[in-house]
Amino acid sequence: MKAVLQPEPDHVVAQLLNPRASQPAARFLSAGKIAAAAQQIGIPLSRSQSDSLAAYATLLLRWNSVHNLTAIESPAEVLTHHLLDSLSIVPEIRRITAVPARVIDVGAGGGLPGIPLAIAAPDLHVTLVDKVEKKVAFLIQTQIELGLRNLECVHARVEALRPKELYDVVIARAFAALPDLVRMTRQLVAKRGWWCAMKGAVPYDELAALKVHAPDVRVMAEIRLRVPNLDAERHLILLQFADTSD
Repeated sequence: MKAVLQPEPDHVVAQLLNPRASQPAARFLSAGKIAAAAQQIGIPLSRSQSDSLAAYATLLLRWNSVHNLTAIESPAEVLTHHLLDSLSIVPEIRRITAVPARVIDVGAGGGLPGIPLAIAAPDLHVTLVDKVEKKVAFLIQTQIELGLRNLECVHARVEALRPKELYDVVIARAFAALPDLVRMTRQLVAKRGWWCAMKGAVPYDELAALKVHAPDVRVMAEIRLRVPNLDAERHLILLQFADTSD
C-alpha cells in the first residue's frame, strides 16, 4: 500500500518543499561525530552512511517545527536519544534475521528507528508506517533526499494493513503496550518472524498482560541496550509466535 497524500494549504506546501529557505545550510551534527559514537556500540559506519545520518538529523530538526516530529531539539540529544538509540538494535536485528530481510517500523513518526536502520543496514528492506499524513510527507521527502532505495513509506493505520508478503521483523518504538502491539500487528508477522519492541525499563506489567491476552506469543528475550551518554534504561523485548512449525 503506497502513501496517498492530500493537498496542503499553500503556506504549508512552501514550508514542506523548501524547509531550508529560512535555515542555515550547515548540518547540526557532523558525520565524524556520528561515526565515532556508533563505533562505541560496535557499529562501524562508512563515510556515506555517516553522511546520510547527519543529513537525516538535519532534516529532522529543520522540519520539526512544521511536523512536530520530536520533543527533542538539541543536536546532542538527537545523537544520543534518537540516532544511537535506534542504531543500538542493529546487532540484534542482524542476529535474528537472514539477509535480505523485510522489516516494518510501525508508528514510525519521524522515522525512528526505521531510517537509521535502513541507513546502517542497507541489505534490509524497511517499511515505515504512520497514520499521520504530514509525518509520512516528511518520511517520503527524507527518502528522496537521502536516496534510500531500501525504504518504503506508507500512510495507513497499522491495524488495517494486509501485506501480500509478511514481514520478518515488526519494530515498535514508543508505540503501544505489548498486548496492543501484538493485537494490531499480528497479521504482519511471518510464521517465524519477530516482534522487536523498544522499551525503557523492562515493562513487567505489559509482559504479564501479554501472557493473558496473547497466549500464542512468547517472550524470547529481554535485552538491555547500551547507548553511550544516555542516562536512562533501554531494553529490547523480542517476541515470537509460540508455534513456529510449518
